[in-house]
Amino acid sequence: MSSNGVNGCHRAELQWKLGLINNTGKYLTAESFGFKINVSGATLKKKQTFILEQDLKEEVVYLRSHMGRYMSADKYGNVTCEAEEKEESEKFSVEYDKEGSGRWAFKNVAHGNYLSGKEDNFKCFAKTVTETELWVVQLSIHPQVNLKNVNRKRYAHLKDEELQVTEVIPWGQEALIILHFDNGKYALKTYDNRFLSRDGSLSSELTDDSRFTLEIRSGAASGLAFKDCTGTYLTAVGATATMKGRNKTVSKDELFLLEDSCPQVILTSLANNRKVSIRQGVDVTANQDEEEDTDREIFQMELVAPATEESPAKWAFRTVDNTYWNQENLGGIQATARDRENKNALFEVDWNGDGTIAVRAPNGKYVHSRQTGQLVGISDSAATEKEKFYVRIINRPLLLLKNEHGFVGLKAPGKTEVQCSRTMYEVIYVEASNDGHYFLKGVNNKYWRLNEDASIVADASTPEPFLLLPQGSSILTIKGPNGSFIKGEQNGIFRCIGQEIEPSMLWEY
Repeated sequence: MSSNGVNGCHRAELQWKLGLINNTGKYLTAESFGFKINVSGATLKKKQTFILEQDLKEEVVYLRSHMGRYMSADKYGNVTCEAEEKEESEKFSVEYDKEGSGRWAFKNVAHGNYLSGKEDNFKCFAKTVTETELWVVQLSIHPQVNLKNVNRKRYAHLKDEELQVTEVIPWGQEALIILHFDNGKYALKTYDNRFLSRDGSLSSELTDDSRFTLEIRSGAASGLAFKDCTGTYLTAVGATATMKGRNKTVSKDELFLLEDSCPQVILTSLANNRKVSIRQGVDVTANQDEEEDTDREIFQMELVAPATEESPAKWAFRTVDNTYWNQENLGGIQATARDRENKNALFEVDWNGDGTIAVRAPNGKYVHSRQTGQLVGISDSAATEKEKFYVRIINRPLLLLKNEHGFVGLKAPGKTEVQCSRTMYEVIYVEASNDGHYFLKGVNNKYWRLNEDASIVADASTPEPFLLLPQGSSILTIKGPNGSFIKGEQNGIFRCIGQEIEPSMLWEY
């Protein structure tokens, strides 16, 4: 599973990680013992997170708790979360508030009753939908996603001052969409902080025209639909496939999938200070002084196999042409692989801790940059500059950091301490250097720096260098100026004290 838990680069497309909020503002909670369910959660944490699974054949859904068990209801209205298999009692249909609030009602298919309740009184016994049967649905995925249209099989990206659904591969920061949750509704925001309006225009202001309610469709055509304030659904319109509200019914044209956004990087060889490119054809060569507009100096790093005790992580490097790096018979690296499962397309990446990486080719040798810039896997070690590359992540001009305790941001308005237990995301501005380091800024426009106790504060007028080290499709670690990793704790403390990587140092981004 991906860092979003469900929506990844190699994807469980029909599962959604979410929290459910009742009419008193409390979250549905599955306790870790006794399979008990209540509605007492104050914030969206692990116990308040459920997986909504869509059925590929029927217009029904299943709700699975963080313990991996399915919710079910009996004819007496009793609700438990202990079923290991999906059967009739575990099936629910979804209905939407007729008043347009965007809230959902869940109807048990077997008995025809609706979920409702507060505190410990959680039942599935109501025959009609009132305020107590309506739930706000808050997606619990990382807010930065790629958005794919089910019918067109294309991704949304910012082009000509519009969101157009025309990209075969979501490439660069223009394809990054931020899902902005606001009082039970969602807005779609571009990488440069503008909101999509229902008429297809982009605005820096969040208005009713930019707020959409979420609906799902299961069965043969499954996905999410975005309904605007006039009752029309977002779709891709015309030859430019511009996203705007148009139709009042949902077909495959109005359905979208959310997918994790993988890191896309520019690599610069230390040996000649030139960027790795495929501009000249299929050869992967460090021979460009500048990045051009055709994206041929950008490579998407995809985690194919996570690290185990026996084996390092395996990565594939994807190009804008939808090919992958491939090691040819003589050791040269070419962008010729069509399938990332090909053993000659799987590379290992060593993070050197100084802003550089070394790449080990499938033959076990390190990738070496020749005088011509040609990349070949021939080196037994990564001891020289010819085996080292600066790496710069280019599709994260804004960082939204999240772990199991919450989002990273300033402790409160007017404060400078950075913490990791916020319930809503906060933008962190990213400035990349040429040597693999990054400078990070808070919403107060001040740089992050280390305090004496290794905590992070955003109050500096001059930058301090941090390292962003991808550990998965959309998971990274952050190394501070003191050489330690940033660790997040349950009480929100955010300090640069980690030595060996552990789960508390992994950040969704």
